[in-house]
Amino acid sequence: MIKLIVILILSLSFQTRVISISAESVILMDQGSGRILYAKNIDNQKLIASITKIMTAVLAIESKKLDEVVKIDEKILKAYGSNIYIEINEEIRLKDLIYGLMLRSGNDAAIAIANFVSNDEEAFVQLMNKKANKLGMKNTVFCNPHGLDEKCDNLSTARDMAILTKYANSINIYKQISGTKRYVTKSNLKTYDWYNKNKLLSTYKYTTGGKTGYTERARRTLVTTASKNNLDLIVVTLNDPNDFKNHQQLYEYGFNNYYNYLVLNKETFNLDNDFYSHPLYINYSYYYPLKKEETETISLKIKLYKNYHPKDNEQVGVIEVYKKRNKIHEEPIYIKIKREHSRKSFFRRLLRLFR
Repeated sequence: MIKLIVILILSLSFQTRVISISAESVILMDQGSGRILYAKNIDNQKLIASITKIMTAVLAIESKKLDEVVKIDEKILKAYGSNIYIEINEEIRLKDLIYGLMLRSGNDAAIAIANFVSNDEEAFVQLMNKKANKLGMKNTVFCNPHGLDEKCDNLSTARDMAILTKYANSINIYKQISGTKRYVTKSNLKTYDWYNKNKLLSTYKYTTGGKTGYTERARRTLVTTASKNNLDLIVVTLNDPNDFKNHQQLYEYGFNNYYNYLVLNKETFNLDNDFYSHPLYINYSYYYPLKKEETETISLKIKLYKNYHPKDNEQVGVIEVYKKRNKIHEEPIYIKIKREHSRKSFFRRLLRLFR
């Protein structure tokens, strides 16, 4: 098919500032576009400790067994370190175990979840690595569902953990759980009252969720998320003794220097062209964070295909979004075929029928 190409330029504006973070590895990523706003050693593979549990939570949620009851067996006896102290023969919902996993970093909860979802930990770990590969986490290897590293190493990078968090935040129940400050629940044996270990939920008002982590070998690891002015950000730090302070500093840098511009608006999209007489539309709006020195780097390339007999809601082109020469997004263009449904045409068809 022949393509019609139109180039449009966006002119935008904002303000910037330079910062320095002492963490060994750190990334600040925009949740919507995936754009990296700050980076340091983001592809260095490191021990990740309990932020491993983000993947464990995702797979537990995707098992679609949230309301099923888990009966705890002797397998949880090998759990040590941070626990929620579930007991053998205790019966508790899978959903409640995920809350204990995320808020209190329960290693016993991770073991119970893995055995319930996949029947054994080894099978669950295989599921973790398969999911990581599917998400494009190229430098990640899981060996257990909790992150303890005395017997084996869970290895990942700041970039990969941001990719995982971006995906996890697309799941509503995950966002709800990771952003919960306090959770109270009951099993057949006891009542639990858990407070989230993520201090930013209480000290930084824009925080929306995250997961803490620590072992002696990995040191402090932390993943958090925050939202302000239609900008949703992710921060990951690995081996950072000042993680909570640095996360807040990174968020302030992001919120003060970037604005989430509406590059494509599905509600007002209108494209005049000499080929299609029917209206064209896009299904999704597209936002992209920019700062002042980048304001004239965004361009749109619109490609329309010459289709002489398009069907209703058929794709007839694409809009490509470029930052300088790099394509950062592609949005399909569809056509809406308007049909005649007037009362007059109905009576004309009826008249022809009787004739």
